[in-house]
Amino acid sequence: MKTNWLDYTLLTLVIIGAINWGLVGFFKFNLVDFIFGSMSWFSRIIYAVVGIGGLYLISLYGRIRTSGID
Repeated sequence: MKTNWLDYTLLTLVIIGAINWGLVGFFKFNLVDFIFGSMSWFSRIIYAVVGIGGLYLISLYGRIRTSGID
């Protein structure tokens, strides 16, 4: 499986998003809101980019399957 810079960048971004959701779930603390403000235009952009990154990373399943690594 050949990965590129976009895969690694979006994977890192989605991991950070998952950590934020863990903070929300365990401690009711939203790090994005804390840093950028509650639903400010910038925090909404961050949420949108994380969501798009997650959708893009769905393609990893297909690329892992076709790489021959089972």
